Amino acid sequence: MFVDIRPILHNPGKSLSFRFTLVLSDLEFDGRHPISRPVEVEGSARNTAGLLELDLSARTTLDAVCDRCGKPFLLEKEVPFSCMLAEKVQSEDNDSIVLLENGGVDAGDLARTAFILGMDTKTLCSEDCKGLCPRCGADLNLGPCSCKKEPDPRLAALAKLLENK
Repeated sequence: MFVDIRPILHNPGKSLSFRFTLVLSDLEFDGRHPISRPVEVEGSARNTAGLLELDLSARTTLDAVCDRCGKPFLLEKEVPFSCMLAEKVQSEDNDSIVLLENGGVDAGDLARTAFILGMDTKTLCSEDCKGLCPRCGADLNLGPCSCKKEPDPRLAALAKLLENK
C-alpha cells in the first residue's frame, strides 16, 4: 500500500491517516502457517514542524500452537511500528529513517516487515502452562501424570544414606 506523503510534505501541522489489510497467509513459521486471517493495518503520517513521522499498528488473530503442551489456540497479535520519513538521508547510521520514494512510502512493505519481525519465537497458551510429562506425554495442565518419579541420579548417593537409617 503506497501512501502519498506529498499533501503534508511541506505543510507543518498536517497529518493523513491510512488503513488497509495485508494477506500474509503464505508465510511459514516452523513448518506452520499461523497467519490465516488478514492483518489489519492502521496508521498515520504527521508533519510536526517539518519533521515527518509515520506510526502504524498491524493486528490479527494467529492460529498458534503452545510450545509446551502442543494445544492449538487463538492468539491476538498486535505489532506497532514507528519511523521518521525523509527525502534525503543526512546520516547512514540511523535505521529509524525511511526514505521517501516518489513523494511517498510503501506502508504495506513496512507493516509486513514489522509484523514478521514481531512474531514471537515462543508461544504459550498461558503463562503458567505446565506442558507435557517427558516420560508418558500426559498433559500436566489437566493434573499430575501416573508415572513414577525417579530420583535425580546426581542425588543417588544421598538417597542411599537415607535408606540406611
